[in-house]
Parts: sequence; structure tokens; C-alpha cells
Amino acid sequence: MTRKIWVFDTTLRDGEQVPGAKLNLYEKVEVAKQLKKLQVDIIEAGFPASSTGDFNAVMEVAKQVGNTSDIMITALARAVKQDIDAVYNSVKYANNPMIHIVLGTSDIHVEKKFNKSKDQILQIGVDAVKYAKTLTNEVQYSTEDASRSDFEYLWSTIEAVMKAGATMINVPDTVGYAEPQEFGEMIYKLNDRMKNLNDKVLLSVHCHNDLGMATANTLAAVKNGADKVECTINGIGERAGNAALEEVVMAMITRDKVYGAQTNINAKEIMNTSRLVSSFMGLDVQVNKAITGDNAFAHSSGIHQDGLLKSRDAYEIISPTAVGLDDMELVLTARSGRHAVKNALEKLNLDLTAEQFEGVFENFLTLADAKKEVYNHDLYVLVEDYFKKHNMATETTYSDYFYEIEDLQVISNSIFPSASVKLRKGEAIIKHSASGSGPIAALYTAITEMTEIETKLVEYNISSVSRGKEALGKVKIQVAYEGETYLAKATHTDIMMASAMAYINAINTIIVEKMMPETATV
Repeated sequence: MTRKIWVFDTTLRDGEQVPGAKLNLYEKVEVAKQLKKLQVDIIEAGFPASSTGDFNAVMEVAKQVGNTSDIMITALARAVKQDIDAVYNSVKYANNPMIHIVLGTSDIHVEKKFNKSKDQILQIGVDAVKYAKTLTNEVQYSTEDASRSDFEYLWSTIEAVMKAGATMINVPDTVGYAEPQEFGEMIYKLNDRMKNLNDKVLLSVHCHNDLGMATANTLAAVKNGADKVECTINGIGERAGNAALEEVVMAMITRDKVYGAQTNINAKEIMNTSRLVSSFMGLDVQVNKAITGDNAFAHSSGIHQDGLLKSRDAYEIISPTAVGLDDMELVLTARSGRHAVKNALEKLNLDLTAEQFEGVFENFLTLADAKKEVYNHDLYVLVEDYFKKHNMATETTYSDYFYEIEDLQVISNSIFPSASVKLRKGEAIIKHSASGSGPIAALYTAITEMTEIETKLVEYNISSVSRGKEALGKVKIQVAYEGETYLAKATHTDIMMASAMAYINAINTIIVEKMMPETATV
């Protein structure tokens, strides 16, 4: 029988504790709205006692997102009356409010952090729960640093706060110290005792990723009886982060026979949620991040591409569409094999003979070595170049449709940032200048006005991919056109040139998909 696992999302509290990731009130509410679409069970909206701004943000989340019965809104409090009052006064506007209290149970916390006896700390926890219960029906108690606590003292604390009225018990691996087998065994013993005492109280876990085992520890807890998991989107959080919601959820879906558990999460909203959180917090998702990384469903190895084209399950255990993506991405690089390139050409209706294909593929490898990643518009031009070289006629001159950067000049200053761009489109040379609020805005305005394709820049990222005086800059952009988004990248030693090339790659992709379906023949 499949068990229901509650999902408690703490992106807006623990996730926001990442340095530099502070959200304003509007952003917090927007993320909370998206978490509701994702169908999490509980949103921890912040730490109201920390500031007036956080108090107001939690209150707005409670009012605007917690106004239905299908979601619970909570916030964090230390085991003191002032904090508990702050949580209650901010979450009370929700249909289902909850107070979340945290207090340490490890010897390190009891003796060194609080400088009190274990009996004193236990009583403080009990008194805090009793007071919170006079305000709300739902009270969660977190035994901070549980994974490094003496087990019998940990249990004594849990037993006491359960009797005091706690409806959820959270067992945190606060510093990511736990190991899956031992953490699973601890949860198994706690679950057994808790269910014998009161089987209506939920057992929860909150795992940090200091040793890279947050997801593994969380899943071990699920296998051993945990009723609830605390996670963040993209695994963000203090230090090395928290268990990633998308990893925990997709593991339970993909290996359902192993875990025998399910959540209410709408997995198709995972990517939308990931991108929103990443954008608002200014935290890039590592490219090889499981589920939500750029490369999670991208394949560039020729061996993998060949296998995937023969059978999707050869190298794919999760369909990209399951998490809200369009489909898997076969990235054409110098490592791509013949099968992948031939498949890409066929999708563009570029049907070639075996001899023609070999000639185009040879030129493809040369281009891929120079350009790193080959786009669909590059394939059109490769085919055209091959036919021209061999004096063979084609129905369409593909290069007439696509843009190429010839030169540019960007002036960056606080008074009048501007850009002058020279593009080639087939045999035609186009020149144009524009200004903007900054150098990139000026550059992209000039290109947009020249191409007459109205796009909207959604995301712009720049990073270094090599060291030294001739360092390569990598630019990744995401643009919107007629409700769809397009991702493009480029590298160059000149950052402005890389930025322009990435934008042109996106423009050319739009041209391929939106303007040229009828011309894709040879």
C-alpha cells in the first residue's frame, strides 16, 4: 500500500538564508504562489521575529496564498514567547496556520550554545509547545541537531513535547552529519515509539547537504517510516544546502516500488518553480544538478545519443516532460556521432544521400571543434555550403535567412550607453546603432531592431570558462518570443561578442522554428 508523504517546503526560510539570496515581499509572495501550483503541503514562509520586513512578507503569504484549505502556512520560532507570538500574528491569516518551534537537543547545543542542563532545555521546549497550542491547533517541534544527539534524551524530548500537544515532530540533520543507514535506523526507532504513543503525530525530517547526502538521508528516512520531508527548491539553503525537493520527489516517483510512497506534488511544475526561484534569488543552478540542471536531460555523447535514438530508456530514466520540459535535448557537439547529426538533419527535412551526409558530417566536425555547440541554423548553412562547393543546386539559399555577427562596438558609461552592430544576412550587410539603460541593453536593442524580431530577454548569465589573459567568456541567455522561450549560448574571448553571438543564436533558432518550415528542403 502506498503511503502519503507530506512535503514541507522551506525555500522561503532556510533557502533564503543563503548569503545574497534575500527576497523582497513581492518576490516571496510570487514564489509562494508557485509553490502552491507545485502542490506542496506546507510552506514555511520565513522567520518573522528576525525583522519587520520578514514578518510582513510571511503575513502576505498567509493572506494571499494560505487562503484555501489545501495548503498550510508556517514560520519559524525559537522556543521563546516573543518568537512564537511573531509567528502566530503573521500566519494567523491563513486557513491552516501552524507554529514551528525549534530547540537543540545535542550535547553541543545544550551545553555550549545554551549553557543549560538537559532538563532545563526539555522544560523550555514543553512550555513553548503548550503556549503555542493556545494559539494554533498545529504545532511542529524541531529537535535541532538531532543526528548528533544522545538517542534516549532525544526520545525523552520528543515524548514530552508530544504529550504537550505537538502535532508534528521534525528530526533535523542540522549540519549534514548523518549517514543514510544510521539515519534510517534512528528514524525507524523513533517512528516505532511515536506511533505507539500517538499515531496521529507526523514524523518529519530536515536534512542538510554538508557531506552531499541530504537527499539520500531523506529517502532513507522515508523508507523507515517518516511521514513528512522538509526540502528546498534546487537544494538551496545554509552552507551546502538542503535536500532538494525535486530530487526527493522524483526518486519516489521513479523508484516507487522501493519507497512505496507518493506525494501530492505536481511534477510538471518542477522546472517552472526551479527557474522562478533561481531568477528571483540570483542563484544559478549548477549545470549538472539532478532534475533541474541545464544538462540533466541534455546528451552530447555520441554513444548516448545513438542509444537514446534507438530506445529512450537506454539512457533516460525520467522523461523530461514529467518535470515540465519539452523533451530531451541532443546537444550537437564534436562528440556527437553520425546518428545524432543525421537525426537532426532529418527533423529539418534535410534529406541527404549517404555520400552527401558524409561530406556534411566532416564539415560539421570542423565547425563543432571551433564553435563548441552547433545549432539547427548552422546545419542549414553546412548543407548549403556543401552543395555550393560541389556545384549542386538547392531550392533555397538558407544563409539568406540567418544572421551572423560581423563586428560590433559597445560604449559603456553612466550617461549614454550605446552599441553599434554590423550583421551579415546572406550577401547583405546591415548596420545599426542603439542606446539602452546599460551596455547589454543597448547591444540587444540594436540587434532586435535590425532583425525586426520582437523578443524579450528573460535571463542573462555570464561566466568564465578558462583562465589567463585570453580567458573565454561564456554567455547563456533565455529569450521569449510569442509565448515560447529559447535558450542559447556562445563563448568568445570578448564578453560583448559572446553576448551578441548568444543572442544571434537565439534569433536564428526562432527563424528556424517560426519562419522557415516550408523551406526546409534540398
